[in-house]
Amino acid sequence: MNEFWVLRLLDRLQGGFRRAGVDYAMLRSILQVKLTMDGRRTPTVLGAQKNHQGSEGSPLRVQWIYLLLGLMLILFVVPKSNYMLTMSVLFAVIMFMITTTLISDFSSVMLDLRDKNILFSKPVDRRTLNMAKSLHVLIYLVTLTLTFTGPSLLAALFRQGVLFFLIYAAEIMLMDCFILVITALLYLLVLKVFDGEKLKDIINYIQIILSVGIVASYQLVPRLFDLTDLTGSFKPAWWQYFIAPVWFAAPFEVLVGGSRGAEFTVLAALAALIPLMLLLAYLKLMPLFERSLQKLAEQGPAGKDSGRYSRLLSELFCRDKSEAMFFRFTWSMMRNERDFKLKVYPTVGLSLVLPFVFIFNQAWTGDPSLHADSKAHLFIYFSALLLLTAVQMLRYSSSYKGAWIYRTIPLADTAPVYRGMLKAVQLRLLLPLLVLESAVFLWMFGLRILPDLAAVVLALPLYSVICFRVMPRALPFSEKYEAAKQKDFTVSGFVLIFILMGLGGLHYAVSLFSSGIYIYLVILAAANGWVWRSAFPGKDSRSGQIPTLRS
Repeated sequence: MNEFWVLRLLDRLQGGFRRAGVDYAMLRSILQVKLTMDGRRTPTVLGAQKNHQGSEGSPLRVQWIYLLLGLMLILFVVPKSNYMLTMSVLFAVIMFMITTTLISDFSSVMLDLRDKNILFSKPVDRRTLNMAKSLHVLIYLVTLTLTFTGPSLLAALFRQGVLFFLIYAAEIMLMDCFILVITALLYLLVLKVFDGEKLKDIINYIQIILSVGIVASYQLVPRLFDLTDLTGSFKPAWWQYFIAPVWFAAPFEVLVGGSRGAEFTVLAALAALIPLMLLLAYLKLMPLFERSLQKLAEQGPAGKDSGRYSRLLSELFCRDKSEAMFFRFTWSMMRNERDFKLKVYPTVGLSLVLPFVFIFNQAWTGDPSLHADSKAHLFIYFSALLLLTAVQMLRYSSSYKGAWIYRTIPLADTAPVYRGMLKAVQLRLLLPLLVLESAVFLWMFGLRILPDLAAVVLALPLYSVICFRVMPRALPFSEKYEAAKQKDFTVSGFVLIFILMGLGGLHYAVSLFSSGIYIYLVILAAANGWVWRSAFPGKDSRSGQIPTLRS
């Protein structure tokens, strides 16, 4: 196994571990195995992919991405005034990135049950095992934080001086303690109230928020500097005493900026006292936390959804029983398949945000075309981007070995399978998104856009069939996720994005004529009827891993 540099560093401190009652030789071996296993795990954050040799990357191997993102933090440490404002924003950005990354990529370490299943049967005492787990998380957290804040730390040393640098470094360590303890206490609270399945769902939602937040930050962060008034004075309100980034900004204002108000002193004291108090509480609650982790091994109860809605929708929108059956099957799999939700739901969030991002860009730049009679509502076409990911990911499943069921179903062809699959995707994912965005657009632009929205509702089912035909075809949930080829999806994705832009452009062109949109509605209705009858294969003649139905 690899001889990691952090292990050589710990070797210099082994005397302290032994005095604390820890078996250092066992501790070192456990950490070496854990760090080696990290090198074989694919990180979730920022969509890291397998390399061309098929090996997977560790979360620590995407450090260069965090290093690039950390360059933007330099802009916050350059000003030599109003430290409360600049450093509050700085720590807000750092805490968001570190917290969401910790939850999304390293929850498997904090919530690891394999230690109990494997090591407790060996001569390993609990103190050594708990120390190994704590050090493992701390190594990851410190490495990630130093990578992200490294550029701004160096810039602070040369721009602001040694005192500012030392405060910044100390605050980063306190912030890491605060984040680690808050995350662990959050898990403990969820485990005490809910079951392990609910906690896994919450982790998935955090991953979705992180994906959306990173993309949204590309639009919002550059404008943050235009909105920031670096000359204003800070007057804390009562609610700001509950905001952690404000605590961590106060020591800079007191020790570097020279402010002597009682409110700054209190905030600075909170920056040191709260993390330390939480750390002591965490150490006290560690045994309870370890006992609560056993809930993760329990199978959560079945969902509350009895299938009534999917059954009703299948009866309304499916033409025969076979199609309705696969509609309900796809609906259920999308609801229960956690890997599918992790890979597709971030795209749902992005599809919800993107139309408003483009409108926000127009409004920000003062575009005179953005008025009551504008065509900006056609940005709603970007909501269809989720179809690219959803249609592609419908072929994969962590339970792909169950695809043998397709061979036992007495169907003459696969057309009902694909029709039911696509209809389930549109009604479960796309339709709620369209309804929400349409409501906002109606509020923004008025009832005049109703015909345009009706055209979008007819155009996107047509686009879903185009996605199905362009992408490699496979029966739903019949392949393992590791078989996904990013290169194939990239080529298909670019083609489908241009097709989507073409649909939006065609809509814009017909809307320039007085009755063009109504003629377009008739054409779309006829095209949908023809396409949904003829676009699906009657026989699935493909070979390879895709199972074939019996005729």
